[in-house]
Amino acid sequence: MGSVEVLIVDDQAPFRAVARRLVALVAGWRVAGEAESGEAAVAEAARIRPHVIVMDINLPGISGVEATRRILAGQPGVTVVLVSTYAAEDLPPDAATCGAAGYIRKEDLTPARLRAHLAAISPPMPWTPAPGGVDEEQR
Repeated sequence: MGSVEVLIVDDQAPFRAVARRLVALVAGWRVAGEAESGEAAVAEAARIRPHVIVMDINLPGISGVEATRRILAGQPGVTVVLVSTYAAEDLPPDAATCGAAGYIRKEDLTPARLRAHLAAISPPMPWTPAPGGVDEEQR
């Protein structure tokens, strides 16, 4: 089986760096691309056709919610997980209807939490801690 291709979308370089490290902890996963805006996310998703997208909600240009809608309209098999600093009860109302697999607060983003959102999709995404990586139960 090939690797799980991940697209990271966030306008802040420090968060993209953290997300890259998180993806590196998961055996068989790799960062296939990054984007800094909603429009760039739509273009990159069309270009690289990732399996998973970690999508910030607040982006320059179109929001992550709108980018998710556009991406899923053309690639319904993509799994999008929204991320932001919002508490779940403070999310924009349209976040629940954009087709994303779920939401994780940025400070709570770990391999285990990402895996929990992806476990519900069918067929499930492969997930194994990288050798010497962080035990998911510790996260």
